[in-house]
Amino acid sequence: MPDVRLASPQGRWLLFTTVLGSAMAMLDSTVVNVALPRIGRDLDTGLAALQWTVNAYLVTLAGLILLGGSLGDRYGRRRVFVLGVVWFALASLLCGLAPTPGVLIAARALQGVGGALLTPGSLALIQASFHPDDRGRAVGLWSGFGGIGAAVGPFLGGWLVDGPGWRWVFLLNVPLAALCVPVALRHVPESAGAPARGRFDVLGATLGALALALLTYALIEAPSGSPAALPVAAAGLAVAVAFGYVECRRPHPMLPPDIFASRRFTAVNLVTLCVYAAFGGFFFLVALQLQVVAGYSPLAAGTALLPTTALMLLFSSRSGALADRTGPRLPLTVGPLLCAAAMLLMPRVGEGADYVTDVLPALLVLGAGMVVLVAPLTATVLASVDTARAGLASGVNNAAARVAGLVAVAALPLVTGMGPEAYRVPAAFDAAFDRAMLLCAGTLVLGAVLAFALVRRPAPDCRRPECRTHGHVTAPPLEGGR
Repeated sequence: MPDVRLASPQGRWLLFTTVLGSAMAMLDSTVVNVALPRIGRDLDTGLAALQWTVNAYLVTLAGLILLGGSLGDRYGRRRVFVLGVVWFALASLLCGLAPTPGVLIAARALQGVGGALLTPGSLALIQASFHPDDRGRAVGLWSGFGGIGAAVGPFLGGWLVDGPGWRWVFLLNVPLAALCVPVALRHVPESAGAPARGRFDVLGATLGALALALLTYALIEAPSGSPAALPVAAAGLAVAVAFGYVECRRPHPMLPPDIFASRRFTAVNLVTLCVYAAFGGFFFLVALQLQVVAGYSPLAAGTALLPTTALMLLFSSRSGALADRTGPRLPLTVGPLLCAAAMLLMPRVGEGADYVTDVLPALLVLGAGMVVLVAPLTATVLASVDTARAGLASGVNNAAARVAGLVAVAALPLVTGMGPEAYRVPAAFDAAFDRAMLLCAGTLVLGAVLAFALVRRPAPDCRRPECRTHGHVTAPPLEGGR
């Protein structure tokens, strides 16, 4: 039985290193968007390279996050967590030193591999190490401090871009890792899951990541009229079909198809795809809109986004308790509708937009919608499967959200008519941004309709999530298995 107590020095060090490690990945997912205009200017590149700067990371992270959790269960959670932190830091160093857009994109893909190793491991170490009497509080503190990191991320990113430069958005991870690794090796006990069965589904993970990469490439390159876009898209669809075939026939697949036998689990993941596609597109574009069109500095643009994550951090636990009483259908319907209303307010953010009257109202409505939505969504995912598969269910839901985000970042510029140089022309970008917000609102409304039609109250004895205080905006919080 795990016996580390939260009040002990080892417990405090354990919590510190897991918060620090997960904060590296969380900060990276929020600060990079703020730096995109300056990256594009300094590296003299078009919109497609900026899309790849975001999506190269998401492709490898989404494709490998389930495998990363399995590696920790088999070979030791501390070992894989430390490997992930070191890998992430080295890839971050390469990002910070990248002389060309191509090197930066390749380094971002490597960062995603590191993120897939360390992200599941941080919470799994808490679940496996703390005494059962302290575990809930430890997870709450881990989640709360992570939310603070997510809230501070855009502000920190803006300050770094305006100050020492955008490269420090990545270089900052190196000293954080240098602090995290020795603490983990000294104070965190090693742990592993039940004895492993079968081989790792490396083929499935490879096919999944390759399908995402090919489809993302096709969507990003299509606006430039690249003749390769169509055959690459066809190849991506073929690889996706092959991924499904392999997963259905392997004895120990990375993504067991039978988990989708639960209609509620399938329904909630469909809702997840809708809402996180909208969120992914929004947070990619709004950082550009505030700087390119509204004329905000990177610091002002990053600070402008603080209310959304602050609201989530302060009120998510209360919305989770409310959803326990009302059932998930109401919050999973109302939350996306509030977020859709926020998207419809965003076209007010144009040239010379005033923060208080034009920007803040939309962000407050968006934050309220996410408060209502995110904690009940996680709870419903966990309630839809057996307790023994809670970690897998949470990982699938988290991966689905990241896939939705990367598809949105790739597809929105295509469907809204953003050309390769659109972010350099304020008027053109503003018009495309308005169209994108309408599409995001429509996607959120679709998510609300699916929730109302398909999601029902779970059984009274369903498993409740422990990650209920958080500020995650890029994906639902991961929940470790028992």
